[in-house]
Amino acid sequence: MPPKPFPHLLSPTQEEDLITNAQQWALTNGLVMYPPNFDIHQASVAPITLFPTPIPKSSFERAIKVQTLYNELYINLITKRKGWLVDILKSLAEFDPDFSGKLFDIYQKSIADGVLQPLSLGIFRSDYMIDSTEQQIKQIEFNTVSVSFGGLSTKIGQLQSFLNLAGFYDDKYNFKYYEDGEIPVSTSATDIAQGLADGNYYYNGEADNKDTIVLFVVQPKERNCFDQRIVEYALFHDHGIRSVRVTLEEVDALVTNNSGKLYIKSTMDEISVVYYRSGYGPSDYDSNPTKTWNARLFLEKSQAIKCPSILTQLSGSKKIQQLLTNESIIKQILPHVTDQDLKSLLSTFVRILPFDESEQGQEAAKLAIQEPEKFVLKPQREGGGNNIYKLDIPKFLDKISKKDWGAYILMELINPETYRNKILRNGEIYHENIVSELGVFGTIVFDEQTGSIKTNKNAGWLLRSKFETSDEGGVAAGFGCVDNAYIY
Repeated sequence: MPPKPFPHLLSPTQEEDLITNAQQWALTNGLVMYPPNFDIHQASVAPITLFPTPIPKSSFERAIKVQTLYNELYINLITKRKGWLVDILKSLAEFDPDFSGKLFDIYQKSIADGVLQPLSLGIFRSDYMIDSTEQQIKQIEFNTVSVSFGGLSTKIGQLQSFLNLAGFYDDKYNFKYYEDGEIPVSTSATDIAQGLADGNYYYNGEADNKDTIVLFVVQPKERNCFDQRIVEYALFHDHGIRSVRVTLEEVDALVTNNSGKLYIKSTMDEISVVYYRSGYGPSDYDSNPTKTWNARLFLEKSQAIKCPSILTQLSGSKKIQQLLTNESIIKQILPHVTDQDLKSLLSTFVRILPFDESEQGQEAAKLAIQEPEKFVLKPQREGGGNNIYKLDIPKFLDKISKKDWGAYILMELINPETYRNKILRNGEIYHENIVSELGVFGTIVFDEQTGSIKTNKNAGWLLRSKFETSDEGGVAAGFGCVDNAYIY
């Protein structure tokens, strides 16, 4: 059965009332971001959709169900196929010496004198589009570091649920337009906070301890800090665990190491978990490279649980994603995987090819020149804005040396459904065709030495949308908006 249409019969007065209530609810409840070049008092409504976007119930449930399996796949890769992983990462480091290479160098230095903390925490997000031809979720990428919008995802669901229940979507009698259960609210804010609390629990020898704290490592003048603060406040409200925010530049001045343990210098609060909401791209280290890269090594060589560890962060590279689409490799990493679980994983893959000297790499080079409109070229870096799309691929390849092609993978484009929703951005309404990405969060605590998994949990979800004409989808980068699902 097709989804019901968007609430399109609202009068101009009703829509104006809807927009006013949406903006004031958002400002009241923290569905906000800072604008560029902000002062601290200048928060504004985050880019959002006015209405929830249709997502088929079967696709939504399939994405939720497969998340813990993806968590286990990556953790088994890190812990049980470590030698193979490290060899791949070593070769990738040669293509990107200024970033991936430096991360890999820190990994090697951090283990040189023995590992002080074998436990690691993953807060992951697997992103999908729903392919319109197969009506199946297809994975875009698996994010292992600084996954965002867990806080705002909960808020947008609460906002649209309020607008629906309060009658702002109904054009006649202020009845609810969507039925109960059709606009779910993501639990990502509290679930991600629970993941951090799990890290704190295992750091303290499987004991609840409100005296140790979580260190949030953030970007200077972070525009998306409210998304992070929502998780911080949930961590304190639900678990009584405090947090302190520092930038990489501030680590040397504000954090000290005593016998392997990390402490805040001014209070001597002990740090149980180092949670990275920065450090995923070169620009996070550019302000003072010596200080920032030394800070990353300093934090890594400690007894605090890292979220993520260097090795976990690097496992999210696009080359690893490409290799993990191979059925035989999956069976090696998950030797006890059931046929049904294997089928579930395989069904989420699109075609991804290496860009190297292999037979598949030669095929990729041919496709990139002959059929570029069907593909996206991806480097190993996170953070958005790095991909090369469609007809830009041949021109880009002409500009770089062929020896550097191995730093990329060629990924088949997904053909998603489009919907004509309304986006509210900077007080303006845009009535445009949009495409959406469904991101599913997961948390996992594991022993990086033995492979033992302590916890493996779902942690809510996120829907982001963007104009159909935009290739990139980053909300903070200005490409997209925070959306919510209407499940049909």
